[in-house]
Amino acid sequence: MLSKQEPKEMVKPPRSFWRRKWTKLDKRVAHVILLLHLLCILAPFHFTWPAFRVAVTLQIITGLFGMTISYHRNLAHKSFQIPKWLEYLFAYCGVHALQGDPIDWVSTHRCHHQFVDTERDPHSPIQGFWMSHIMWLFDSYTL
Repeated sequence: MLSKQEPKEMVKPPRSFWRRKWTKLDKRVAHVILLLHLLCILAPFHFTWPAFRVAVTLQIITGLFGMTISYHRNLAHKSFQIPKWLEYLFAYCGVHALQGDPIDWVSTHRCHHQFVDTERDPHSPIQGFWMSHIMWLFDSYTL
């Protein structure tokens, strides 16, 4: 008796990044990131220690409290409970990190964990190194 084998999951070839249809949101995100990187070119010419301290403080507020503690640990994984007012304050700090609103970020992250390293993963390494690290930000169709 012949045994039927389960068909393996078909992997689509990577989409051409530049030949796809860009939405208004994709263009807006690309312009903001391009503008921020262009402004960074000017940073060495305007360096001051007080400005450096402000940058480090803002990184702690947006990166640590906003993204790591609020978006990732508290909202996406529900690792701990904090008072509602503090949850809202930390989420507000996360909005200032320019990574989108909490609902979109958390849903994308949960989708990533649910379908990790498969074709349905919003930033899967199957699509290539750059797609899994940064280019998925400019692809609102996948999200």
